[in-house]
Amino acid sequence: MFLIALHANPEPSEWVQRWSHLVQPRARLLDVACGSGRHMAWFAALGCHVTGVDRSAEAIKEASQYGAVLQADIENDPWPLVTAGQPQPFDVVLVTNYLWRPLFPTLLRSLAPGGLLLYETFASGNETVGKPSRPDFLLQPGELLQRCQSLQIVAFEEGFLPRPERFTQRIAAFKPTDTGSTMQQPTRHLLSLK
Repeated sequence: MFLIALHANPEPSEWVQRWSHLVQPRARLLDVACGSGRHMAWFAALGCHVTGVDRSAEAIKEASQYGAVLQADIENDPWPLVTAGQPQPFDVVLVTNYLWRPLFPTLLRSLAPGGLLLYETFASGNETVGKPSRPDFLLQPGELLQRCQSLQIVAFEEGFLPRPERFTQRIAAFKPTDTGSTMQQPTRHLLSLK
């Protein structure tokens, strides 16, 4: 696990802001490793029902002003958001600056049909500019695309960002809906013009 505060700016990440238009009002949103809740605040202001999970009691206390919060060690304990033996479904699952590979299947199962995954974290190459630098905490080339191959990819970026300097991968992808029809119409997701 690696979670890092890039700077003291409480603004949501540029990636999250860019793809927020894909999130429906009143959507049920899960912010994984939510920290102090900067993204929870953003989406609560957009009318979403936000839930944050983090292992830090201090962070959860601050994030609680924006929505429901849960303090949990999601790396060493069972997934805390379970309904009828399955991960609780969310319309949006959001992850930024966090990587725990064994959690990927649970995150994908936490997406409701038609749900949106917004994921952004550090990638290979980051060891040349700072922390995190251990391979355990860095996505390998194309790894996020590979892990999301069952989803409909709307956007993917992999590369270097200058302020603060970091290598990153980020994705916006939807879980397909199961309509039971073999002639399913393609879903139209408006691309960001930014």
